[in-house]
Amino acid sequence: MHGPSQEVHQSNYNWDRTLWEMALTMDKRIKKDSLLFPKRLKLFKEIYIGHTPTTHYNVMVPMQGCNVWNVDTGAAFKGYLSIMDIDSKKYCQSDSLHSLYPEEKGRN
Repeated sequence: MHGPSQEVHQSNYNWDRTLWEMALTMDKRIKKDSLLFPKRLKLFKEIYIGHTPTTHYNVMVPMQGCNVWNVDTGAAFKGYLSIMDIDSKKYCQSDSLHSLYPEEKGRN
């Protein structure tokens, strides 16, 4: 609620998916100036995350929920390695990592 520097459980950042889950399920009718709009999402203009592959949602490209962008496109799970220009939101992807490194097991 008060930004990353004020979080008590800073070591939990890698596994806490609540920000992403909230951004995905937000009612798009709630305006940013509303008291109902989550304070966590007001701290930054845009937030970029990973550690939650978009492939878990059957999406192979970067995803957006509110002002949160998830750029983890599942390279460790036979997906793609993606990069995004945060100004234009254009992205580039590798071929499937599984096709580039067929002997690599990844995290199946």
